[in-house]
Amino acid sequence: MSVLLTVAESVFRTGIVLSAITGFAYCIVVVAVAASSVLFRTPQRRRDARATLNILMRRPGGR
Repeated sequence: MSVLLTVAESVFRTGIVLSAITGFAYCIVVVAVAASSVLFRTPQRRRDARATLNILMRRPGGR
């Protein structure tokens, strides 16, 4: 039984680490897109960046 617990603990810790890395990467992407929606020089690029930001920040529930 202790082997099963050891494997389960290892899988659980790996899942937590992968989840944290994914969340951090998503935050970096959202910040980069938000900055680009303000800093791009042409209006078309700013509109594209805002549209991308709307897609990334879409919430479940259909608001």
